[in-house]
Amino acid sequence: MSVGIQAWAGHGTTAAHGRVGARVKTQRHCARALGTGITASRLVRSSVACIGQRRLRCVTGRSPARATTPCWRIIPRAQHGSDENTKETARRALEINLDPCPYGSIAEIGAGQEVARWFFLVGAAAGTVAKSVSAYDMTISDTMYGRAERYVTKDRLDAMLEYEYLQCALPLKVPRGKDTRFFAFADTVTTKAFKRNNECHGWMGLKWQMSASAEPSRILLHVRMLDKTAQEQQLALGILGVNLIYACFYQSEYISGQDSNYSAFLTSLISDLSRDRIEIDYVEVDGAKLAHVDNRVMMLRLCEAGLTDGVMFDRSGQPTLGGDLLRKKNVLVQRGSFKPFTKLNDDMMISSSSLFFCPPDATAEKADSCVAFTDSVALMELTLKDLRETGDELDWTEKQEQYLKRSAKDFLLRVDTLAEMGYPTLVSNFFEYFRLANYLQRYTREEVVITLGVPTVKELFKEKYYTDLDGGILENFGRLLRVNIKLYVYPTVDPETDTVIAANDLKVDPEVQLLYDFLLQRGAIVAIDNYDEEVLRNSGQYRSSDILQLIAQGDDKWESLVPPKVVKIIRDRTVVPKNGNGGVDSSKFIPTELLG
Repeated sequence: MSVGIQAWAGHGTTAAHGRVGARVKTQRHCARALGTGITASRLVRSSVACIGQRRLRCVTGRSPARATTPCWRIIPRAQHGSDENTKETARRALEINLDPCPYGSIAEIGAGQEVARWFFLVGAAAGTVAKSVSAYDMTISDTMYGRAERYVTKDRLDAMLEYEYLQCALPLKVPRGKDTRFFAFADTVTTKAFKRNNECHGWMGLKWQMSASAEPSRILLHVRMLDKTAQEQQLALGILGVNLIYACFYQSEYISGQDSNYSAFLTSLISDLSRDRIEIDYVEVDGAKLAHVDNRVMMLRLCEAGLTDGVMFDRSGQPTLGGDLLRKKNVLVQRGSFKPFTKLNDDMMISSSSLFFCPPDATAEKADSCVAFTDSVALMELTLKDLRETGDELDWTEKQEQYLKRSAKDFLLRVDTLAEMGYPTLVSNFFEYFRLANYLQRYTREEVVITLGVPTVKELFKEKYYTDLDGGILENFGRLLRVNIKLYVYPTVDPETDTVIAANDLKVDPEVQLLYDFLLQRGAIVAIDNYDEEVLRNSGQYRSSDILQLIAQGDDKWESLVPPKVVKIIRDRTVVPKNGNGGVDSSKFIPTELLG
């Protein structure tokens, strides 16, 4: 690994007499410390200002254009022949080491000291690492961070960050606080166990000053390690940790500026990694200088950037982990766009629940075919693939890239609406139903039921949607059967004959009718028979787009198609002024993200 020095020169100075950091380092001092024989010919102009005595990015966090004092910023360059897979990680670690601003502690539990190892490996770690520790013994860990019932948790990470930050910042505040941005990095994880197929996951975070003497900010991540061996997982965590520290110190403008680019910040975390090695399914940011950051949008951007397949919001509409909500629970889930949430959606969930959950007076015989409500979760899924409801008909044609252009506020207002109805929400990018089933069974081995309408089932049994699977439609349903998922099917009304079509009467394409009949007889498909026929007949013919059109046209009929709570939400959060006839003045109607 070789390095270069970038210089930014102020007025009345020359590059040869620049300063490096609060500790006034000359070019000769830098070269001697690096041991790389850097010469003046290696110095180049840079738009990045680093350290000096006045108006420094180190001290104030201001942009380089406002700096008036010259400084050196040392940028590492990988030597020819270095490991291409981790070259950027090494460069980032060395750049941090050679910047005299960051200084702090690194505490790691569960995967060795892979993050700290990078800083020691590239050299000059004494300029960055005040302390490196791994408290593996639970008793020792408890004496440092307090007692804990579980050790791989968000609470444990919080305790580690708080302890390590104070251990570093308090004693060093007087001697170097004016010129140093203190930090504490911590992770607590569980990697692949010997001869055991355990869930490999953990928490990682950083508490850091965005400028010297500032109140610290904080970022927390939950990660899943997907490599097959503990050694590979440890390496991946080390790279991720370096990327997190680097992003917070040098790319925080992506989340702190007026024109925030959350996706760019999050994507930078997996530099030198791939999605099949690391999944980040939770992010939380806070701090005085980051008070404007919307963590719910950050969660959506994780899904948008492909860093995870799904993000979860609890019954209050706030981000949560899938495991915290679903662990060891029976799960009933409905897929849809819920734009808006309709009476048909509501009846589908109510009628499914009466099949799924045991009534209070359930007999022993009945209890064998139902589950306890107290051990269950009723969940709504918003997919990043477009959906339509006539009973939840999928629009299989819209490309994901087009759908992702829609406002994050659009999704979040729908999440809030579902929360008002009492439901937690999963926002995902799943296409096939078996992928949704696999996600749910990552957290629970209890009963899982997906409720959907007859029109959706007809679409599911069209072979053209499974050409990307080697086994085609058989592979799709084979995977569903493998995880023992049941489909509760809500009926529809035939517009030509005005008759109700239930799952037991459904005819799909002739080529796959036998497959459908087999799944029905096997019990994988269950007909919902306790539905509200009035709701079905009055609402079944209307899609979400039809309801939105009714609103825009000033037709009060839309209020009869959605639950009263949703009517209130739409009226409270959108501009829907009444006209003289008691309807909506469509000329004044202002559509909002809630309505798409």
